[in-house]
Amino acid sequence: MKLFILSADNSKEIDKISGQLSEKKFKVVETGDSFVLMKKRRYGNVLIQVVCLILAFSVSSLFLIINLVYFTYSYLWASPHVLITTEKVGEDGEKLEFDSMDDVLNKANAIL
Repeated sequence: MKLFILSADNSKEIDKISGQLSEKKFKVVETGDSFVLMKKRRYGNVLIQVVCLILAFSVSSLFLIINLVYFTYSYLWASPHVLITTEKVGEDGEKLEFDSMDDVLNKANAIL
């Protein structure tokens, strides 16, 4: 799971960015005075799962295990998390590296 960090100048911009992400089916996980943490659950590509199920029923049940591993990976580790914050420096004192909205949306809509 990669944490994407988006920069905002004030709370109104945080609300604007979180509204845009909500339209893309991101859910709010946690909020604070200077941040909003959002996530979008991914369940994997339906076509890949259907092919694995067909192969599991016709060839080998090993494909059922592959399908389960793929779903688990998509759900737990490939689901993007986004932190929208007004902070510029992390807890360890280092400058935060910010991502772009395009990077976040590309990861959210990726096939694998």
